[in-house]
Amino acid sequence: MARWEPNTRERLVRAALDLFIERGYDATTVSEIADRAGLTKTTFFRHFPDKREVLFAGQDVHTRLLTEAITAAPEDATPLRAVRAALDALTASFRDDRRDFSARLRPVVAGHGELQERATLKRARLADAAADALRGRGVPGPAADLAAGLGIRAFYQAYDQWADPAERRTLTEIARHTFDELRAAMATLD
Repeated sequence: MARWEPNTRERLVRAALDLFIERGYDATTVSEIADRAGLTKTTFFRHFPDKREVLFAGQDVHTRLLTEAITAAPEDATPLRAVRAALDALTASFRDDRRDFSARLRPVVAGHGELQERATLKRARLADAAADALRGRGVPGPAADLAAGLGIRAFYQAYDQWADPAERRTLTEIARHTFDELRAAMATLD
């Protein structure tokens, strides 16, 4: 593969996942990832600080989608309606052609403590960003944290279902259903 081809980040991500599946996370080097992608080690480090981060490449985009949608929600939207709008924006970015990639990614992350730790950090950062966006709309701290937490929980539960190759619904459909279920469950707590 020529070194100048487009989609460098995507090529690195796919090469890393393939190698992590074939050889294991610990046994795979950055040089091997770059070589598999038809790139140099230097190019890898222009895009990612280390091999762990290559699997979490979309975090900045996901954070931006969430916060922009919360900020853009109608002024009279409740915190939960703003979060649901943010979930719609986030899940719409997951095309169905990414389902196979997601299905392959899940066991790699689940099988390695360092990657699980990074996934937990990503989840917390997404929840914090959503809560901060809600606070920016004037939602008090505890309510912002709860609404954001509910939305991120719904996203991850839906993502796990969507990544199943047998699932046919879109991630947006699953996330809406999951969010509504969690919302209803929360209403029964009092």
